[in-house]
Amino acid sequence: MKTVFTTGEAAKICKVSQQTIIRCFDSGQLKGFRVPGSKFRRIPRDVLFKFMRENGIPTDALESGKRKALVVDDDVELVELIRDVLDADGRFEVRVANNGFDAGMMVKEYHPDVIVLDVMLPDINGKEVCQRVRSDSSMDDVRIICISGMVERDKIEELKAAGANDFMQKPFEVDVLMNRICKLLDVEPVGV
Repeated sequence: MKTVFTTGEAAKICKVSQQTIIRCFDSGQLKGFRVPGSKFRRIPRDVLFKFMRENGIPTDALESGKRKALVVDDDVELVELIRDVLDADGRFEVRVANNGFDAGMMVKEYHPDVIVLDVMLPDINGKEVCQRVRSDSSMDDVRIICISGMVERDKIEELKAAGANDFMQKPFEVDVLMNRICKLLDVEPVGV
C-alpha cells in the first residue's frame, strides 16, 4: 500500500485540481515534505487521510488505495475476462453492469475512475450513457472507454463528442485495454 503521495496523486484521490493541493500544501493546511534537492512536494498517507477527514472529503479512495472500474457490457464472457484481468492487476476494484439502466444507477453511487462501456447495450446506447455522465459536473474526472464492433468513423467521433475519452474496436487484446485504462488514469502501465 502506498504510504507517500505526490501532489498529483493526492489531487486525484481528493478529486480536486493539483493546484488546489499545492496551494493547501504551500499555505500549511496540508502538511508534508519536499524531496531534498528539489521542489517536489510529498504528502504522507496519514497526513492526507487527516486532511481529507477535516475537509469532509470522502476517504474511500484512500482507504482502499484502488482505482474504481465499472465494466458495462451485455457480453457476460467479455465482462468476466475484463474483470479477471483488472482483479489480477491488483490496483483496481471492479463492478459490472449488463445494461445501461444498471450502469446509470451504479455510476452515481460508485463514482468509478473509469468506465469500460459497450456502445450497443440492449436498453440504451453508449452515446447516451456518455452524455448522461458528462451532464453531471461531479463526474468530470470519470474516464470513459467505449468498446464496440462498429467502426464507422462518424459514429466514433459522435461518441467522443458525447464525452468518451477513448474507443476500442472489438475484438481487442485485453492487455491493450489495460494499458489504455492505465494511460487514462495516469498509472503505470501493466508489465512495466
